Amino acid sequence: MKLLNRKTIIAAATIASLGGLAIAAAPTQAASPAADSAAVHANLSPGDLAKLPLTNRHLTKHERANLAVVLRAYHVAEGNSLDVDAFVNSFAKDGVFNDEVAGQSYQGKALGDVLPYMANLFPDVHRDLKRITVNGDVVSIELSIQGTFEGPLQSPAGTVKPTGAKVDVPTADFWYLRNGKVEKFNCYVGYSTMYAQMGINFDWASAVNKD
Repeated sequence: MKLLNRKTIIAAATIASLGGLAIAAAPTQAASPAADSAAVHANLSPGDLAKLPLTNRHLTKHERANLAVVLRAYHVAEGNSLDVDAFVNSFAKDGVFNDEVAGQSYQGKALGDVLPYMANLFPDVHRDLKRITVNGDVVSIELSIQGTFEGPLQSPAGTVKPTGAKVDVPTADFWYLRNGKVEKFNCYVGYSTMYAQMGINFDWASAVNKD
């Protein structure tokens, strides 16, 4: 098991945030038909909505349209349907993606750097959407990010070689939309869980013995 100190882990989280593990994922199989529909249509049908884990199914037309934008963003970020331009175009001109745990933000052209990195780290990355709440221009999602560690992770301590380990990471996503575009996307990824599942743990002894 690879052992990194706390400073290195935090720095590695910043690097991994380029994958936005929080972003580069697809909905569950149950939600996939709706995501596919959103990829083609600007709205969601009652049948699409029935397949999603919504906390409230009585959505307005405006809320359905916002949800479709979010599901499409997930769809084009999935490893087997990666479309960087479509993902970037989901955002408003001044739209921003905030990886809140890593303390990193991406805007403009930098949004396009997020997806390829994560796809290399977890080629089969996808999201298990557990609860979706739509309230006007805000879409809140409780999910877990799942995938297989098949690509090397570059860290300040060196290269962490892939092990084929499976990850299942608790995550919360908050999408804020304006005029059919993503104005702000705040993502909270359980990096400590993700790294532990990858075989990387905190070096607590180093922290305890720090002068």
